[in-house]
Amino acid sequence: MKVLVFNVRYSPNLGDGILALCLENALRRAAPELTVETIDLAGRETYDGAGDRRRLALTMLGWLPSGIRRLLVERALARRLDLLKKAWLPRIAAADAVVIGGGNLFQDDDLNFPLKVGAVLECARQVRRPVGVFAVGVGGHWSKRAQTLFGQIRACKVFHLSVRDKAAGDNWRRHFDGWRSAKILPDPGLLARDLIAAPQPGGGRGAPMIGICVTHPVILRRHSEGGRGSIPLLKAAQYGALVRWLSKAGCRVTLFTNGATEDQRFLESIARKLPAGAARLPGLTVAPPPRTPEDLVALIGTFDAVAAHRLHACIVAYALAVPHVGFGWDRKVESFFRAVGRERFFLSGKGVGVEQIGGCILAAMRDGIAEEAHARHFIEARAAVALLARDLAAAVEPAFVEQV
Repeated sequence: MKVLVFNVRYSPNLGDGILALCLENALRRAAPELTVETIDLAGRETYDGAGDRRRLALTMLGWLPSGIRRLLVERALARRLDLLKKAWLPRIAAADAVVIGGGNLFQDDDLNFPLKVGAVLECARQVRRPVGVFAVGVGGHWSKRAQTLFGQIRACKVFHLSVRDKAAGDNWRRHFDGWRSAKILPDPGLLARDLIAAPQPGGGRGAPMIGICVTHPVILRRHSEGGRGSIPLLKAAQYGALVRWLSKAGCRVTLFTNGATEDQRFLESIARKLPAGAARLPGLTVAPPPRTPEDLVALIGTFDAVAAHRLHACIVAYALAVPHVGFGWDRKVESFFRAVGRERFFLSGKGVGVEQIGGCILAAMRDGIAEEAHARHFIEARAAVALLARDLAAAVEPAFVEQV
């Protein structure tokens, strides 16, 4: 049997690549006879970043009304999607099934994902291939156009349907009221420890090493659900203040990113504003941008604690049993912390300052990761992919036997 998995494996944000690889590996482990191929929804085939064009495009789109943004995105993607559908159609026809997942793929980011996911659904329906949706994130607001594009799934033969947390499940139920409900299954990124050899933790080398994952404000503001004033650690000066606070608390600090070019540019701007204090902060390190998902997982595994806005920096930290603190900007981050019982280490809202963040990081290190819960979540994540494999076999094997 052969399955094509559609997600954003080669996104500049390597967190997406991590969960894509985790899903591939776990599917092969659950069903060794299965041939698994992953296709990037944007047609990318390498991990090369999108460069500064992406940051400029996101900034410009942020200045425009939502209706105009959607119109521009659809026009910009039209020719590319036509080419992708022509390439995808014979590949889907040659496969036994299609899986869309994981990642925050059912969100209406100015029609970017609705158009791409809609193209996959159109192709699968055209050649009558069964479709599975696995452990996806689901946005709360969809435009009418997005509802139509995502709604094409109603006309597909759906063999599996799951989302990654309760918030996504609530959103799915609201968007598809009266249709099929979705199971809630763990994000495959929880299997990240399978991507590398045993991590080399920062502990035992003197002062604890804290990894601070830097995210460009344009990303946070674009998807913020509570307004920019409610996002902790949004400005370069705040990152600098946190570095100094942690240094005074006896910690070393590494600034790093998930790989996106805009994040790396922002990290560099932060570093440039700390030259005068660099001599007084000998424990400060600026990590080079990771080139592959495995690079990012290995880097996170070297820290004693992590603080991040990026969801998959937090998920990977948890997968590697590295204590972590998350910042609110998108409901998906809070949903993850709630799912693994770490709500007290999630910070959001106005008034969250450097002292509170630093104190929370130190508390996370003192508490560590509860071993029993950690083991349970890992087992559940692996079982979730095994369930997908069983549902796939049940949908495909009758037709396969009939052909034979």
